[in-house]
Amino acid sequence: MKLFGKMTVIGVGLLGASLAKACKEQGLVEEIAGFGRNRENLEKAQALNIIDHCPKSLTEAVSDADLVVLCTPVSTIAPLIKEMIADLRPGTLITDVGSVKESVVTDADKIIPENIFFVGSHPIAGGEKSGLEASSASLYQNAKCIVTPTEKTDKKALEKISALWQAVGMKVIELSLQEHDFIFGAVSHLPHIVAYALMNTLGALKTQEGHEVTAFSGAGLRDITRIASGDPVMWRDICLANNNHSLAMIDLFQEKLAEIRGSIEKGDGQALKEEFLAANKYRLSVI
Repeated sequence: MKLFGKMTVIGVGLLGASLAKACKEQGLVEEIAGFGRNRENLEKAQALNIIDHCPKSLTEAVSDADLVVLCTPVSTIAPLIKEMIADLRPGTLITDVGSVKESVVTDADKIIPENIFFVGSHPIAGGEKSGLEASSASLYQNAKCIVTPTEKTDKKALEKISALWQAVGMKVIELSLQEHDFIFGAVSHLPHIVAYALMNTLGALKTQEGHEVTAFSGAGLRDITRIASGDPVMWRDICLANNNHSLAMIDLFQEKLAEIRGSIEKGDGQALKEEFLAANKYRLSVI
């Protein structure tokens, strides 16, 4: 079922390439163009038939597109829209895959003219590895995608973008910009910040005899810090773009750490047991 004629993917990495593969597999678009900073990556994507074309300019990439999907760091989304807007034909739809929505969508709504349509999207999909090589047509299967319409969002555009994500296997959920950023500041952004901080704390730690403590780590540390392998540029941008919720969640986490520290300092085994039991229950509800 064709949903769009030409789709242009800007940023042909894990998410962009996986979307292109899924759209080809499902026959959702007639052709796919790819654009990005890394020419070698784009040419490889074309050679692998992930994309059909890799134009050398942004103007050429988007000028006749029906759909433009921005799979780039969140700090680049509004500037890219501003740069391409004059080259888009009336009726073009734009969406993104960023995990911060309030700043991105608010800025986009200010830029988008009446005859171009933008819908903020956040497909909750990814993995430890990033880049073209890690992409998969099944990445989006049975995952959630958040869409964040505003008063300016065109209803038909929202329906078409939602249909795209549903067609590649996702369950689409609508949230407000503020609720989205609060939720993902908690369940995604804070865990990444903690993982980075934990890995840096342990990575710099040595015994008096000079042994690096991480040389003795097992599966537990690898499990809890897996997400510290995430793209540093992407996560830098996410933390800064969602800084109010990131800071609030760090404060809450520090309060909880302080409570646990206090229980250890007092030798209060019962309080520690209750904390850990509560964590067990919350963890079960997640999985």
